[in-house]
Amino acid sequence: MRNWSLTRPNVFQTITTLITASVLAAGVVSPAWAARPGGGGGGGGSSSPPSGNDVSYPQCGSTLPSSPSFAIVGVNGGLANDLNSCFGPSPAYPSYTQSELYWATASATGVTTQPKVGLYVNTADPGNEYNGTPIGDWPTTSLGSDPAGSCTSTTIVTSSGQSATVGEDSPACAWQYGYNMASQDMTWLVDAAGAINHQESTTAISSNTSQYSWWLDVETANSWQSGVNGQAMNAADLQGMYDALTSVTPTTKVGIYSTSSQWSSIVANDFPLALPDWIPGARTESGAVSNCSLSPFSGGPVAITQWTSHSLDSDYAC
Repeated sequence: MRNWSLTRPNVFQTITTLITASVLAAGVVSPAWAARPGGGGGGGGSSSPPSGNDVSYPQCGSTLPSSPSFAIVGVNGGLANDLNSCFGPSPAYPSYTQSELYWATASATGVTTQPKVGLYVNTADPGNEYNGTPIGDWPTTSLGSDPAGSCTSTTIVTSSGQSATVGEDSPACAWQYGYNMASQDMTWLVDAAGAINHQESTTAISSNTSQYSWWLDVETANSWQSGVNGQAMNAADLQGMYDALTSVTPTTKVGIYSTSSQWSSIVANDFPLALPDWIPGARTESGAVSNCSLSPFSGGPVAITQWTSHSLDSDYAC
């Protein structure tokens, strides 16, 4: 597990350098945020706007749809601090043809109101320790000018009775943790794009983070702080992720994948931004279409709804 207790300038000096070099090498420089026309064939049905698919590590090695209208790929392997083993080429999936990022770019038609390719990332706020064991990548420092203030260190007693220096369990450290996790996700994108482009030159994979929509996957299955103070820290954590994703390019599109009940349990009313919502829960396409009229849980518009059939998720652009 990599320790991401870094201050903000060090993280983004590295990421910005990597993105700039990779974008210039691939020759991909134009933004991809313009809305695309509805209608036309889709990967998940004949709806207008057409439907797409989302995939992640459970689909590694599977046959994926040949022409979704848009595609959303999971960067992580189920936890906020690990990598989807087939996001890009890896020891387990060494060929670019096995990469889900390559599949999304090469297969999606782009005939939708959504960006052709989106990415979703796991989120969490584990705090500084779990059952007396320090969290290895929980930050100990940050900049005092950060939105949540300065993350400082404290001392805890571990389950073995030893003292350990960790970052405080505070909104400031939670913000930095979220910032670090999203920074790692962007670095993984740069690495995956570079590895694919090294193997294959016909379909250029952009490493420019602003070329993608980014979705924060906020679910109770992952680790979160509890209580009123915990919800404030969880909100700071998600704010840190948003701030990281928009720091390279402020217009980068960021949304939330969750449900009303999970969102309320994790952050209550503490999150200050109204972002687009991606809502799961339907079992059919018609159910997903109907869910476009649900009240948004985060205050932003309902942008995508999801339905699950068998082992593959499909998505409707509202």
